[in-house]
Amino acid sequence: MKNAAAFLLLALFSFHVSAQQQSFDDWLAELRAEAAGLGISEATLAALDDLEEPLPRVLELDGSQPEFVQTFTRYLSLRVTDRQVARGQQLLRQHATLLEQVRQRYGVQPQYLAAFWAVESNFGNNTGGFSVLQALATLAYDPRRADFFRSQMLTALRIIDDGHISADSMSGSWAGAMGQLQFMPSVFYQHGVDGDGDGRIDIWNSLPDIFYSAANFLSKSGWKGDERWGREVLLPRDFDFSLAGTQTRKPLQEWRDLGLRQTSGAPIPVAADMQASVVIPAGAQGPAFLTYDNFRVTRVYNTPIFYALTVGHLADRFAGGAAIQRMPENEQAMSIEQVREMQTLLNSLGFDSGEPDGRVGSQTRSAIRAYQEQQGLPMDSYASLSLLEALRS
Repeated sequence: MKNAAAFLLLALFSFHVSAQQQSFDDWLAELRAEAAGLGISEATLAALDDLEEPLPRVLELDGSQPEFVQTFTRYLSLRVTDRQVARGQQLLRQHATLLEQVRQRYGVQPQYLAAFWAVESNFGNNTGGFSVLQALATLAYDPRRADFFRSQMLTALRIIDDGHISADSMSGSWAGAMGQLQFMPSVFYQHGVDGDGDGRIDIWNSLPDIFYSAANFLSKSGWKGDERWGREVLLPRDFDFSLAGTQTRKPLQEWRDLGLRQTSGAPIPVAADMQASVVIPAGAQGPAFLTYDNFRVTRVYNTPIFYALTVGHLADRFAGGAAIQRMPENEQAMSIEQVREMQTLLNSLGFDSGEPDGRVGSQTRSAIRAYQEQQGLPMDSYASLSLLEALRS
């Protein structure tokens, strides 16, 4: 098995290198010249001398696809546990003074900063074990997303040149996300803050820099310190699921008039200037959430719906909130091949889900919704095994 895995890695590496006609050494020399033209010092550029050939492991992770589509139940259960909640509450007490200072400056509530910290790096315990320069060089040399990662590579060199971190200490994920915040270099450069006043921005080791930088990013992205992210709600029996999704936004009073309630059964609170969307991450049989503007800001930090819901719910738990009430007991994952089959069947019936790729994106969800509308099913756009069985028959 080890020999087979090594062969696959070598084949993957060879494929990417063959797609790139220029040798890595020549490419690196051009990058070095470009960086020098941008004013990067020779002392910083010397770090490029230590770079090796592109890392096959980075290319493998960049091109890998899971066997199954992860369900909301699984995603949440891996990140919100009783132990994680207790740890977050303990750290909120431990760093209460610092977090309150950050809140007063940027308006970001402490429990949300702790939630981002938890989900991004498990409170700083899992920040990635790759050299950021080596990872970015690998991805910038690969033709697939070369322009984006080349820009990130040049920004990373600028960060080193400005004295914030040494090249040897600049560690992060395989994709170049850095530190306890998992900032890409461009986000660091635009939003990083020297919270402890030592003249450097250190999101690897300095908690003031970590919290000030995260809060600055969220604040500039539109975070509202007097609002929550959203809440779990109960939908009326006759709810029109075509209204679900982030594309539909309505004033809170309209949602209240449609019969949405808090999980306690009380009417949802209404603020005249707030709008919200209904999000149903596990389909019509799972939980429903009414999401506000801060939910949208969370998705600026990291786009996936599951991510934003998890950050919001974890923040609620840190503040003493209850667990989600309507989690499905047996949400079944679909394999990539099953999703491809579902997309192929939708296409054959005239519902355009795009090229079958095994990924449930916006086009596939739109096709599912159109099919559900035709069949008189709840229009929740949810990809499920029961939907696949209906398509097969």
